[in-house]
Amino acid sequence: MKKLLDKARATARQLKDRGDIRKRLRGPAQLTYAIADSIAMLSPEAWTQAAARSGFFMSRQYLLAMEKVLPANIAPRYALIFDRRDGVNVPIAAMVMQLIDIQLAQARPLAAEAKSRKWLAPLTEKIEAASQRILACGNFLTFGQHGVAFAGDNAADEIDAWHGVAEVLYRVRQSEKLAGKTHFVMIKDLHAPYTTKAKTLENLSYRYVETEPDMLLTLDPAWKTYEDYLGGLASKYRSGIRNAVFKPIEEAGCVVEHLADVASVQDEIHALYRAVQANANFRPYTLSPAYFAALKEAAGDRFRCSVIRKQDRLIGFLISVADGDTAMAYHIGFDRTAAQDLPVYLRLLHAGIADAIEMGCKRISFGRTALEPKAALGAKPRAFGVLVRHRQPVLNKLIKHVLMGIEHDDAPERNPFKKPVNSAG
Repeated sequence: MKKLLDKARATARQLKDRGDIRKRLRGPAQLTYAIADSIAMLSPEAWTQAAARSGFFMSRQYLLAMEKVLPANIAPRYALIFDRRDGVNVPIAAMVMQLIDIQLAQARPLAAEAKSRKWLAPLTEKIEAASQRILACGNFLTFGQHGVAFAGDNAADEIDAWHGVAEVLYRVRQSEKLAGKTHFVMIKDLHAPYTTKAKTLENLSYRYVETEPDMLLTLDPAWKTYEDYLGGLASKYRSGIRNAVFKPIEEAGCVVEHLADVASVQDEIHALYRAVQANANFRPYTLSPAYFAALKEAAGDRFRCSVIRKQDRLIGFLISVADGDTAMAYHIGFDRTAAQDLPVYLRLLHAGIADAIEMGCKRISFGRTALEPKAALGAKPRAFGVLVRHRQPVLNKLIKHVLMGIEHDDAPERNPFKKPVNSAG
């Protein structure tokens, strides 16, 4: 009986605590904000103080460069979150936001789903013609938690900052009503260690939706060259790579090299990017040819572009950017006709490993597509998700299903590396 009473009291306390948290979050945070349309409008010192620990993609240098080449359907917004301490406003977080207008026709799975569900078919044409406006905390041009930077490592400050994030998103959404209705509010690409504290916003009607995982390859500190990586693979994987990936590329007379001058071939790079993008299930935006050179200029020594040339023609490229200890291998393009006969995509992935090792990175983030070949490289899934808040129940549930990719593939289990020697005997 005592155990039942104790359990009942514990449940009651949990419900009260949850209610207290919900009540607190639904009120204004005890914080102050600076919100701007351009990163140049905010204090450089305050931004640097808030974002110093959050890497390249939250840096003013990167954000200033990207503003000049953002896709036409994306508009940036930024915010600094301050806590007033001893009469001084102290920056505790920085936010990157984007407003994006998306035609639902850009989402291919919708038509396929309409065919499989007769009740949905009459709505397909109407939905695909609709334009949806999304306010996202995050960056559509990258993957990962590049929406919020925290100035310190105080857990209480971080929880308060997430409360501030929700309030900033509310303020921006309200102010944007003059330009049109915002259909969704999203906090994108959450992963550990951010997910737990961010999910307190579920008390504000945000819903956490798991997306496809990021494929993360951890690099052994002993690997100083790409050959060291190959040496760490089990023999069947190593011989498979040499025979099925490297040999066909070499026999076709192709050369793999670093591209030093991106600007001079930006139209070729862009055409290869479009060839891959055109086949994607979801295409929320299209990058401009000038984007790639602008990224190289902003990233400097952090930037690598590996290309495959066949004679004088580019048939593939992979761009990697070092974000601290992590290489983001996140822009890829290739000639789809050439890829029918040659393992262009796989060869580019291996070039990405060589580039990451050369830049001294500890891991490679390969992103959320093509899970099988990335798992065969030794990459492991890192759970990704988004927090999404929507208001139009029927139509937006259909749209949310398309945009968020609720049904996603699980990464296969692969271990291509040599088994460790059992020193215990």
